[in-house]
Amino acid sequence: MEDATPRIDQHDTPQGRLHVVRGAWTAADLTGEAVWEALTAQLKGLGAGAGTSAGWDLEQVHKLDHLGAQVLWNHWGRKWPEPIKVEPSQRAVLETVAKFSAHAPAPRSKPGWSEPFILLGTRVLRLIDHLKGLVRLIGQLLLDIIRLIKHPQEGPWRDLSGHLFHIGATALPITALVGFLIGVVLAYLISQQLRQFGADAFIVNILGISLIRELGPVLAAILIAGRSGSAITAQIGVMRVTEELDAMRVMGIPRGFRLVMPRALALAVVMPLISVWTTIAALLGGMLAADISMDVTPSYFINSLPAAVDVANLSLATAKSVVFGILIALIGCHYGLRVKPNTESLGQGTTASVVTSITVVILVDALFAVLFKSVGI
Repeated sequence: MEDATPRIDQHDTPQGRLHVVRGAWTAADLTGEAVWEALTAQLKGLGAGAGTSAGWDLEQVHKLDHLGAQVLWNHWGRKWPEPIKVEPSQRAVLETVAKFSAHAPAPRSKPGWSEPFILLGTRVLRLIDHLKGLVRLIGQLLLDIIRLIKHPQEGPWRDLSGHLFHIGATALPITALVGFLIGVVLAYLISQQLRQFGADAFIVNILGISLIRELGPVLAAILIAGRSGSAITAQIGVMRVTEELDAMRVMGIPRGFRLVMPRALALAVVMPLISVWTTIAALLGGMLAADISMDVTPSYFINSLPAAVDVANLSLATAKSVVFGILIALIGCHYGLRVKPNTESLGQGTTASVVTSITVVILVDALFAVLFKSVGI
């Protein structure tokens, strides 16, 4: 009976060294630990890519499948040796392996002086592409709002009410808790400094301006960006993965009117309310801490607050919150619509959506602070 052990015999011929492949080169015969170790040692002894310069004879192979062909192909350095003797069926298997085998990665060359500029240009072009997509979404949103005003009976009111509940009502506990704790922390830190100068009463001014004008809206926007912005991206991204977006396009359902506009309008309505809610919770926390640490009574705090903080600050905070809500919704929808039909892209899109939303919120808040620096101060 013929020995089925996979092996390679070497013969010296007038034309040069000839490697004769013998035995059974199949998955069943190669998976034995002893057989595999012996064959690996023999291949190492021949040298990597031995070659392609020596002759090879596969006509003595008892059996050959794709695993055995892959072992030989890798040993040959992923190129055909010359000369080679193979049966037609063996050549077909080797050609299949050669066709679907990934090419060996090329050695990484030393980065040149132009690589940083190329990387910078790539990122700038990617940023421009995202900005173009965001501007396109804004334009589509305006057109959809005009359509809603002209034909209110066609509006997705049920979707809008659902988003109002899920984005707004369910976010009240966490925003109130975080706002309350922020107010307590700020009041304790400020009281340590004001006590040194005997200016305890000014804690109302500092807390009122900082919480109503800046921290309340920004804190609420950051919480909503992390909580609801990511959910928007994930919802639309899952629709991409499950091909629901393709089905909507086939059915003629406009994505902007049914997906983007309800979320943008819901956040535009909800964000000012959540901002006021978070600010009130933060003021309550600050008032409690001021009473404990500085003996500033709640009645004095409440009576002094309207005189210390101009109404324009509340109007500015409300306007900022509307802008924050629309931007968070558009960014979430933008990254959701760009998700590719795989789970890795879904995770990356959700992460990018949250990071971008928080960054944009802070940038826009800084822009508001510069433009309206003389309002309410």
